Amino acid sequence: MKKLIAIDLDGTLLSSNIDISKENIEAIQAAQEAGHIVMICSGRAPEDIKTVIGQTPLQCPVGGSNGTMVIADGKLLSEVSINKETAKHVATTLNENKFPFKVYTNKGIYVASTWSERMLVFLEKNPDIASGLTEKEYKFMTEQPKETDTIKIFTTIDDVLNNQDLSIQKFFVPTLSGKDELIAKLKDTENISITTSGPFNIEIMDTNGHKGNGVKVMAEYFNIPIEDTVAIGDNFNDVPMLEVAGLSVAMGNADPTVKKMADVVTLTNNENGVAHAINKYVLTQ
Repeated sequence: MKKLIAIDLDGTLLSSNIDISKENIEAIQAAQEAGHIVMICSGRAPEDIKTVIGQTPLQCPVGGSNGTMVIADGKLLSEVSINKETAKHVATTLNENKFPFKVYTNKGIYVASTWSERMLVFLEKNPDIASGLTEKEYKFMTEQPKETDTIKIFTTIDDVLNNQDLSIQKFFVPTLSGKDELIAKLKDTENISITTSGPFNIEIMDTNGHKGNGVKVMAEYFNIPIEDTVAIGDNFNDVPMLEVAGLSVAMGNADPTVKKMADVVTLTNNENGVAHAINKYVLTQ
């Protein structure tokens, strides 16, 4: 029976060293050779996912920016965007509170020109995070990103909002101190959903922009009943796909709440948990 296997990247398919193990690659290839479809469903932008997967022999359809951009066979199957007026309200709230943020769009990731200074303030306010960073991580987090094919710099949010070619799928906001207050300020905003992919961030999408819808779109495209889907993840932004999947698999390193709501728990991301899950729950069935 053909299945759709939806796999998260960070904390799931990727090890702590941000690489994909030989065991995980071989398990995915074995699943594909057995006729199953394996999609990567990540909070990362589609371009970023392609870069990561491009370092391996794997070829997989993608649900990027938390399933808001679903791509298979070189085609964009669905795109869920935040209303521009709503996006302006969200950006205004973030600016008023001096939060650093990135805007994920259909044309790459837009980063404010104030990113570096805001990140420095953020780490000053959150010494617990700063003290846990290596020198390399600290530099990576605080240096102003350079413009590339996928990274664009903007001065004011209006530069992004007034661009007719752009649609906005997600806001990514590093946050710890002030997190609850920010969520409280945004919770009455219509048509947005707020999630997190780790303890130090929040992610803001349209209400319908989540990994659950990404999995549904992909399953429909490949004509696979939703009960024949498997989702593997570790954090709160994975919950919607874990909820819709026929079988939900939490990583051994997953947040305890995510583990509780999943059907089964596999090994950690540093123990080839994805390969273990595919071998146990897909290939031996």
